[in-house]
Amino acid sequence: MLTSGIILLAGSLLEPNPGLIFWTAVTFVIVLLILKKIAWGPILNALEEREKGIQSSIDRAHQAKDESEAILRKNTELLAKADAESDKIIREGKDYADRLRADFTEKAQAEAKKMIATAKDEIEQEKRRALDVLRNEVADLAVKGAEKIIKTALDADMQKKIVDSMIQDLSTKRN
Repeated sequence: MLTSGIILLAGSLLEPNPGLIFWTAVTFVIVLLILKKIAWGPILNALEEREKGIQSSIDRAHQAKDESEAILRKNTELLAKADAESDKIIREGKDYADRLRADFTEKAQAEAKKMIATAKDEIEQEKRRALDVLRNEVADLAVKGAEKIIKTALDADMQKKIVDSMIQDLSTKRN
């Protein structure tokens, strides 16, 4: 009997019951209306706010990406300008150094020429002084030699001896 009671219960659950269907549908509609009034509005509002927040975040991310790309382009341009400027400065520095080197070389050569000219002038003056001294000395020796020749007899051997002694005197005075 027990088994037939289970069968009867099981059979009643599977059989359509119009009253149960009606009350289930009415309950479902009432719960649906309550949920719509109480829960759907806030849930939909929360979902819309969440969607707006996500969209705002996406927009900000796109904007940040665009800004970062603009900054990257600007930095790249600035870097290129800085490289060009540094190349220009290096080139100008080398040109300036070359000009300075050329100026220093030119001044050094001019100074060297001036020093050489001054040295040549001094050598020429010393040469003239030495020649003047030598002329004076030769003149003095000639006068002394003439004096000795006049004082002594004028024979040829004697004159030759006097000139030889003057030459020896002159060579000993130079040494």
